[in-house]
Amino acid sequence: MGNFFRLRALGLAFAASVTALSANPALARTSVADGDGGAASQTDLPPVQVAAAKQTGGQTYRAAPPPRQPDHTLPPPVNPVPVNPVPVNPVPNDRVPVDFGEPAATAPPDTTTSSTSASSSAASGRTSGRSAARSFPVVTLPAAGESRFKQDQVVVAIPKSLSAARIAGILRRHHLTEIDSSPVMLSGVSFHVWSFTDHRTVAKVERELAREAGLEALQPNYIFALTEDLAAASATASTPGLYALDKLRVAASLDLAVAEPIKVAVVDTAIDEAHPDLVGVVAARFDAIGGGKPPNSLDHGTAMAGAIAANGQVRGVAPNVRVLSARAFDTDGSGGALGSSETIIKAIDWALRSGARVINMSFAGPKDPALHETLASAAKRGVVLIAAIGNAGPKSPPLYPGADDNVIAITATDADDHIFAMANVGAYVAVAAPGVDVLLPAPNGGYSLETGTSVSAALASGVVALALERKPRATLQDVRRWLAAGARRPALAIDKALIGAGVIDATATMRAVGGEGVAGR
Repeated sequence: MGNFFRLRALGLAFAASVTALSANPALARTSVADGDGGAASQTDLPPVQVAAAKQTGGQTYRAAPPPRQPDHTLPPPVNPVPVNPVPVNPVPNDRVPVDFGEPAATAPPDTTTSSTSASSSAASGRTSGRSAARSFPVVTLPAAGESRFKQDQVVVAIPKSLSAARIAGILRRHHLTEIDSSPVMLSGVSFHVWSFTDHRTVAKVERELAREAGLEALQPNYIFALTEDLAAASATASTPGLYALDKLRVAASLDLAVAEPIKVAVVDTAIDEAHPDLVGVVAARFDAIGGGKPPNSLDHGTAMAGAIAANGQVRGVAPNVRVLSARAFDTDGSGGALGSSETIIKAIDWALRSGARVINMSFAGPKDPALHETLASAAKRGVVLIAAIGNAGPKSPPLYPGADDNVIAITATDADDHIFAMANVGAYVAVAAPGVDVLLPAPNGGYSLETGTSVSAALASGVVALALERKPRATLQDVRRWLAAGARRPALAIDKALIGAGVIDATATMRAVGGEGVAGR
């Protein structure tokens, strides 16, 4: 009988150990791909629910809430043997020591979160209705091999409910400096850029911040480049290169003098508003870069504004529209103009608040979850988003925002309807427009021959503005349908992945807007 009770006690002890293990997810080892491209690690992250890793090609996750307490209704185990020696919420070996003078906020137990719901909230970048005090941030680590982001910065989305004192405490604990912050109407949060000067990587800093309950989302500050030909040739107004409007079948009569001109935002470099062909074209301007210094570059923005609305020796597609100049790109003098997740999102948010109906995005870069959400929000509000497909060549992986579902992606053709050799290729190409050696305004009253899908996107934005003059409440889906219906197929046999529905035909597109047939095109 004594043996029976001893066996029963050992059995109950084993059951209690199993119960504690199942109730405490932190006791289970977690293998997560290293966002810096290293090997998978077993204990350098808290337990996670992997969520929508395909969002950026990197690792997206949300830290799990603190473990549940074990059920103490069973008798305590007798000399239990540890089932798993992994410590609860282990501190990664490669963590840089930080000042924990103010304890980090911790979320209460949450037993309702499933891997499916976590994936959905990470894919959208937000979790509807959750309390800032109860949730850890959605974290997007840089993909292995990805280097198109600022190596000493992270972008942090913070809800309005998080106090300034809490934010200051997080910065102090993690040895970070806030270099910019801006509320974003489209997402209802503030975007903050935090920098660091030590040896840590962006992925490491994100892992550390992943334990801070109340933050909304974390990601790298991705870098985007203008889709331009850096070897653009200077020219005069008499230089051949004015074929674009003829190819697009843009007649002066198509541009209506409406009472409320359509506003087209140009997210780009600043614009030379004093150029004779652009006087009076810019209705408002915004500097997303700031710093109080004059811009270093006006080239690309001036050319794109000219393609859309110039009205001088060079004529744009729609001279009656008004341009909103959103400076999100500039150069430091060592190369082409660059922008970032932060500056682009701020520029798009300003454009929407300023009444833009079309936003031209003649730039390209990596997949960016915060930018994706911003574009989705803008599209839902009726803004038509036009983006260049990219100039990285037919073997390049997709570039963004051109490959984003919320935009109309434009590729480039030349005067003979050949596809621009360096244009990206993909099923997301909607239509084509001229983009090789197009004569456009340049700073200081000059002109240049511009090449690239950026030119094509700007010309397409002008055609879209013409359509919206006729149907101001049209949606992005309406515009996509009209462009496809009016597009002409070149005589050359060109695969749809190269040219989409064909080359934009402005006259046929306006007929589609008016409901007239475009059979045979």
